[in-house]
Amino acid sequence: MTAFEDVIARGGVVLFPSDTVYGLACDPENAAAIERLYALKGRPADKASAVMFFDLEAALRAVPELGPRTQTALRRLMPGAITALVRNPGRRFPLACGDDPETLGLRVVLVPALAGVGVPVLQSSANPSGWSDAHSLSEVAPAMRAGADLVIDGGELPGVPSTVVDLRDYDDAGTWSVLRRGAVDEDDLAVALEGRYRFHPSSYGAMVTDTLPGYAELQEQVAAASGHDIRSILDLGMGTGETTVRLLDRHRASRVVGVDESPTMLRAAAERLGSRLEESHVALLQEPLPDGEFDLVVSALAVHHLDGPEKADLFRRVHGVLRPGGRFVLGDLVVPERSDDAVVEQTPGYDKPSTVAEQVRWLEEAGFARVSVTWSAKDLAVILAEASG
Repeated sequence: MTAFEDVIARGGVVLFPSDTVYGLACDPENAAAIERLYALKGRPADKASAVMFFDLEAALRAVPELGPRTQTALRRLMPGAITALVRNPGRRFPLACGDDPETLGLRVVLVPALAGVGVPVLQSSANPSGWSDAHSLSEVAPAMRAGADLVIDGGELPGVPSTVVDLRDYDDAGTWSVLRRGAVDEDDLAVALEGRYRFHPSSYGAMVTDTLPGYAELQEQVAAASGHDIRSILDLGMGTGETTVRLLDRHRASRVVGVDESPTMLRAAAERLGSRLEESHVALLQEPLPDGEFDLVVSALAVHHLDGPEKADLFRRVHGVLRPGGRFVLGDLVVPERSDDAVVEQTPGYDKPSTVAEQVRWLEEAGFARVSVTWSAKDLAVILAEASG
């Protein structure tokens, strides 16, 4: 047990360096310790405080009721200078929740001085309520330093508090909001929570056409591989409906179900497609697919954001929602055979393309009877996978 953990276990208060500013920490389940911390800070007893973890997996285990989208969001955001408000139906850590026991603030930090700490703590910044945050130990009020049972000097810190983001509606609606601006700006949150760019639906089509060589041809080739006598379509990563519009030009009697992780993009698709869009679902591609036996499942420029195992899992689930003889058309960014053909700019950690050969193998392993490449150009390809009839 570290000295930090020992003091926390005994009901003490620690003055410590976080990844943003200096903070006070205590046992989140110890009412007397929390009362001491609040008294040191001059914080009203009914105000909520975040629970901090030093390991992401420990945080996720501690709140097992978190929905799959919220868990994915936390994996993208943490550890880092983020405080996330999440739903807390299990009423975990009630002493930290103030007057709203079904909302919990979560922090996961990476602090070298506290590497290996295995206990969660209730934490609050080490400054009297209403005062400026302390980015060095000398800026912490002398009375606060004297009142702590353990003081850890972490040197000079960034001095900007964590950004507070509300994820309570992220699972149900895919929406989020910033409640306090801080060390992580809103554009970076948008990258993690909505995709590489915070796209504006009205300019998305023009933007992607300008920045992605071969985009228009890719879309046409996806539509061309869709086959005939298509009555039901599932579009994965629908966006604003760029692919769907082309498919409906070919299959005018079809009903369409769309899936996308951005509610803003789906609203734009709904306005564009009108009654031709039967259903839309705000969801990640890692989540269960809509029920049904579809004639056609299609995805354009979405699956490359998944890693290899996630792609293989998606392909199995796609096979499961296709009718016998149905088609899966995948148009996407790939790792080309020749490095000179890699012309699309990528964002490390966000774009995760695989080779054509790998994806053909995963599709065959998923149960597709016939898999073929119908078109390719440099690092773009269209792959057609047909279920047995």
